[in-house]
This record gives sequence, structure tokens and C-alpha cells, in this order.
Amino acid sequence: MSGVAPPRNRREAVAAALARLAPRLPGFEAEAVLDRALASAGLRRAAPETAARLALVTYARHVFTDYDALLADGYDRDSARHFVLDDLNAALVAWGATAIPETEAGEAGVPEDEPR
Repeated sequence: MSGVAPPRNRREAVAAALARLAPRLPGFEAEAVLDRALASAGLRRAAPETAARLALVTYARHVFTDYDALLADGYDRDSARHFVLDDLNAALVAWGATAIPETEAGEAGVPEDEPR
């Protein structure tokens, strides 16, 4: 036995996955990402690791990049994601998370109508 109790609920499972995926994510940011993962209808049935990763990427994209401003300026989602990829990856790497390859820039994240 590892001495670590298994998660008791979805929140704990996603929080544990998030801690593994982004070990340097500050606590207040982790809470915001966790809330996003749990509030997203698109992530409700996702594995905890998937929910944590997609919520982390989406949170970083909306909070730490100019993504929303680019969309407001008329850029389509894929173009906006391309232009913010460096800033997005800088945030992810600072938190100890894996960067998103350019080939996946348009795929990572939950649908844009999810709560922000």
C-alpha cells in the first residue's frame, strides 16, 4: 500500500490529477482550474486527468493570454489559439505542466461556450 488514500469524490480526484499535472500551480489558480473542470458540462464524464488538463489549458488560455481579445477582434478560434500558443505554453511550463505542441494548438481545450 502506498499510504495515500484514494480520492473520495470527483473533486478530490480532479484535484489530485491537477496536482500531478501542474505541481507548481499556485493554490488560488488551482482552485479556479478545479472549479472550471467541475462546472464544465463537457468535462463531467471525462477521466480526472483529462478534465484537469483541459481545464488547466482553457484557464491559462483565457486568463494569461490575449485569446479573448483576439476573438473579439474577429480572429477565428484556431488562429487565435495559434497566436497565443507561446504565452499559453509559458504559463503551463511555469506551473510544471507539459507544453502544447503547435500541431495540437487548435485542439486543446473545452468548447468555447463553457463557463469562464
